[in-house]
Amino acid sequence: MTDLKRTGRWKPGESGNPTGRKPGAGQVAKLRADIAKHVPEIVEKLTTAAKAGDVSAARLLLERVLPPVKAIEQAALVPLPAEGTLTEQGRAVLQAVAGGELAPTQGAALLGALGTLAKLAETDELARRIEALEGRSKP
Repeated sequence: MTDLKRTGRWKPGESGNPTGRKPGAGQVAKLRADIAKHVPEIVEKLTTAAKAGDVSAARLLLERVLPPVKAIEQAALVPLPAEGTLTEQGRAVLQAVAGGELAPTQGAALLGALGTLAKLAETDELARRIEALEGRSKP
């Protein structure tokens, strides 16, 4: 190696190959450009075939135009004890699932949220205790 120090990193905004290939000059870009010229004609023929009863053509067109319908769960109101403990709130969620008022996946999500809330409350309590201990130890 010569006297030059090579870190192997480029400065932000500096190209590693300033005279490199231009965007859109690759084989895939050229192929896409060639196909794009024929897209209107292809779509027209697919539409004609679908109207004539070609199920494959109809399926291809519909899959590209309409997004698939996803199943969703309806929101449900679950009365949780406002002043109750996290354990009591968890029991209320389980009772709602057992009573059929709440879907099991929704119950699991709510119990997970209650678990996260418990961890946050625990962290807050630990921080409060540490602050109190540090306050006592200062002269």
